[in-house]
Amino acid sequence: MYALVTGAGGFLGRYIIERLLARGDRVSATSRIAASDLAALGVTVIPADLRDFNAVVAACRGIDCVFHVAGVSGIGVKSRYFHENNVLATRNVLEACRRNRVGRLVYTGSPSVVFDGRDQCGVDESAPYPTKWLGHYPRSKAIAERAVLAANGENGLLTCSLRPHLIWGPRDRALIPRLYDRARRKRLIRIGDGENLIDIVYVENAAAAHLQVADALTPRSPVAGNAYFISQGEPVNCWRWIDELLALGGLPPVEKSISLATAWRAGACFELLYKILRLASEPPMTRFLAAQFARSHYYDIGRARRDFGYHPAISTTEGMERLKAWLKEHPNY
Repeated sequence: MYALVTGAGGFLGRYIIERLLARGDRVSATSRIAASDLAALGVTVIPADLRDFNAVVAACRGIDCVFHVAGVSGIGVKSRYFHENNVLATRNVLEACRRNRVGRLVYTGSPSVVFDGRDQCGVDESAPYPTKWLGHYPRSKAIAERAVLAANGENGLLTCSLRPHLIWGPRDRALIPRLYDRARRKRLIRIGDGENLIDIVYVENAAAAHLQVADALTPRSPVAGNAYFISQGEPVNCWRWIDELLALGGLPPVEKSISLATAWRAGACFELLYKILRLASEPPMTRFLAAQFARSHYYDIGRARRDFGYHPAISTTEGMERLKAWLKEHPNY
């Protein structure tokens, strides 16, 4: 097929592109940053900002399947930033698909769209969107996902959404670097009792799921119009796993801790302060971040197994070994 991958400069996007190329698919990719290395691999790199509707329409011409991976994440308090990059950009991609008669769209969502700050243990896709979100990021992802699923069947377009949880692995530029940076500055503090369980997903498993679901996205398939949780299939203890990641980077385990109640109150104060002062940077703590680090949140991937045969081929143990080897090869990471 001829695929378009948005967010080519991102962590997951690059792995999806590599898998498409490996099996012989033709690939175009949008990126707001230079990606000459992708061009060297035979990818048609399109420098485009997805907030520019005309640019998105042009990028979707002749495309069979769009993997809409691009988006922004974080705990910032500026709603416009998340709305423009997650909601408006997704609406542009959807309309561009309709105009160009694109057949399939796979959207990269997030389990945070159903997270309400309470424990979620073994939750499946029947979990509703909350009436109130703890941050602009999960709210924007929920609005975008709803639009994607509602568009299924319009102008021949088939859509679905994947919700990979805490993607990690070699070349990660978000989760692991942030943990390492906080640890090196002595600002990484355990929140809660340290016994909460969370889902994670190795990046190559997440990429494989995108190709699997795209291949299964047909008019008669249950995939069309649905969302799916994607993970390793077995939760890990959040803070023990963080300590393992720190050890791979030669950093000591987390020693300091605070209660969820204390972190929650601090997060509420920081959110208010940053909003009043109109600060563009991220607060050191928010209610969403406090709940994410202290509550259990892991999900049932049975539906993905049944509907399109998803299976996390690379175990967590093997993934950690691969990450360890990669970190040894990149000592300045």
